[in-house]
Amino acid sequence: MGGGQRRLPGPASRSRALTELSVLHQTGILAHMRAADVSESRDLTAYRGEFPIFRDSVYLNTCSLGALSDRSRREVNAYLDIWDACGASAWYDVWWDALAGLRAGYAAVVNASPTEIALHASVSSATAVLAGLLDYTARPKVVTTNLDFPTVPYQWLAKQAAGVEVVVVESPDGVTVPIEMIADAVDERTALVATSHVYFTTGAIQDIAALAEVAHRRGALCFVDAYQSVGQLPVDVRALGVDALCAGGLKWLLGGPGIVFLYVRSELISTLTPSVTGWFANARQFAFDASHIEWHADARRFELGTPALAAVYAQRGGLEIVLEIGTGHLRDATANLTEDLIARALGAGLTLTTAARPQERSGIVMVRHPDPGAAVEKLRDAGIIVDARPGHVRLSPFFYNVPDDYAAAIEILAT
Repeated sequence: MGGGQRRLPGPASRSRALTELSVLHQTGILAHMRAADVSESRDLTAYRGEFPIFRDSVYLNTCSLGALSDRSRREVNAYLDIWDACGASAWYDVWWDALAGLRAGYAAVVNASPTEIALHASVSSATAVLAGLLDYTARPKVVTTNLDFPTVPYQWLAKQAAGVEVVVVESPDGVTVPIEMIADAVDERTALVATSHVYFTTGAIQDIAALAEVAHRRGALCFVDAYQSVGQLPVDVRALGVDALCAGGLKWLLGGPGIVFLYVRSELISTLTPSVTGWFANARQFAFDASHIEWHADARRFELGTPALAAVYAQRGGLEIVLEIGTGHLRDATANLTEDLIARALGAGLTLTTAARPQERSGIVMVRHPDPGAAVEKLRDAGIIVDARPGHVRLSPFFYNVPDDYAAAIEILAT
C-alpha cells in the first residue's frame, strides 16, 4: 500500500477483481443484515457439515478458537486469488470495500452503526487505543475485576506510574462479581468501568446494562470486553447503554485470529482524541503528510495500521454464518446444549464451577479437575478437543455440536 505510480492489472485479472467486488456487494455483511428472527427455535445441526474439523475430531473448544468453516476457507482463497491477480491495485477495486463491508457486518451483529466501528488486529491493540483516549487528571481511577481476561486490566496497570489507579474487585465466590460490589468501587474519581460481558474464567454472564448505569450514575464511562459473548449471545449496544465494546473473530464469530472491532458510541467519537494511533486514523492518509493528522470524523479515527486482509476475509465467512442464523437462534441452541451438558456432568459425579441460574450461564462449562492439563491430553488422545484453565477442564459447546460430543467427554472425565 505504499506510494509510487499506480499500476493496474491486465483486463483478465482486472475482470476477476471486479467480479469479486460484485460478489462482495451481494454478501450478507454488505446488505446491512440484522440477526434473524428469534421467535422460534431452529435445528442448526445441518450447519455441522460446513466445519471439516468434525470429520475427524470432536470439537468443544469454541471459547478458545471457533472452528474453521468451509466459507471462511473459500473467502481466504478468494483473497489470495485477488492478491495474485491484482497485487496492490486490489486496494482500489476490492479490499477497501472489504473493510467497509466488515465494519458494516460487525455493526449489524451488535446493533451499531458502521460509523461507530473501528477495526483492529487484537483486543490488546483496541484497548491500548481506548486507554490512550481518556483524561485521567480529575478521574484517575479504573475499575475492573479479578475474573476479567488480563488484557483488560493490563492496559491500565501499565499506566500506574502515570498516576492511574486500578481497582480490581475480587469475586466472593470465584464465579461472578455482584454488581453492588462494583458499584461500591465506583465514585466521582472513576474514569472507566472496564469488565467482561461473559467471564472467560466461569462462563457467567454479567448484567452489562446495570453496570453501564452504575458507571454513568457516577459520571464514568463503561467499556465491555465482549470477546466471549458476541456471536453466542444477542448483544445490542443501544440497549446495553455501553460507551465502548470490543469483540472479534477468534471465538464465537468464527473468523479466527487477527481481526477484532472496537465499538465507540457515536456521541463520544468527536470528543476523543487518540494518543495511540496509526495512519488509518488519518482522514487524509494518502496525502502522506508527516506534519499533520486530520482525524476521521467517525470511529476510524481509533484505527491503527494496515489491516491483515487474510483475517478480514476469514471473518467474512464466519460472520456470514452468524448473521444468517441470527444470534438469538445461536443463543437458544447453545443454551440447550450447555444445560444438557451440565445436567449430564453433574449426573456423572463431576463438580462444576458455574453460575447459579441458567439465564446467567453462557456456552462455557468449567469442570473442576486436579490435573486439567493431563485430562486435556487424555481427551485429545480420544479425538476430543477441549482446553485447560487453572483447576478446570473447559468445555464450550456451540450450535454445531451435538450431545454425543460432550457425552463422550464426560465419560472420560468421570473415569
